[in-house]
Amino acid sequence: MEKPIFITPEFAVTSALAPEDFAAAAAMGFRSVLSNRPDGEAEGQLSGRAEAVLCWQAGLQFRHVPAPKLDIFTDEVVEAMADAVASLKGPVLAHCASGLRSAIAWAAASARTQNVDCVLKALDKAGFDLEFLRDDLEAQADRARWIGPRAPALDCAEAAKLETASAA
Repeated sequence: MEKPIFITPEFAVTSALAPEDFAAAAAMGFRSVLSNRPDGEAEGQLSGRAEAVLCWQAGLQFRHVPAPKLDIFTDEVVEAMADAVASLKGPVLAHCASGLRSAIAWAAASARTQNVDCVLKALDKAGFDLEFLRDDLEAQADRARWIGPRAPALDCAEAAKLETASAA
């Protein structure tokens, strides 16, 4: 597993996980794993079912929210992501092929309850320059006005705490 990148103190992303990475994630202090890889996306990848078993064996909670690249901003993915982040015990380690898709899915869910500037700032501090997604994230904020916010709240102060912690 590549080194996890924390977006908030309770949410980090990484690339694809191997079987031995689940025990390692638990040893790092993660309490949950969130997979954004659709089953069968790449040859030889773990299925959601296999990951669930590995999480159980490592004492981790698990949620599979498949996020195909072209579906990241759909209600189905955004709402499932918001529900997962809100209900899983943190810190949560989310993964996809590279970690980027998980970061974007988190941003889409977070944009439904938070100021988009705050969401983009948290991503930027984590090393993700996703300003080009501003319009898509603003659309999620607008969507929340119609369906009601369900995503976990991101406090801009959380991003400042993370910056202080990573500077130490």
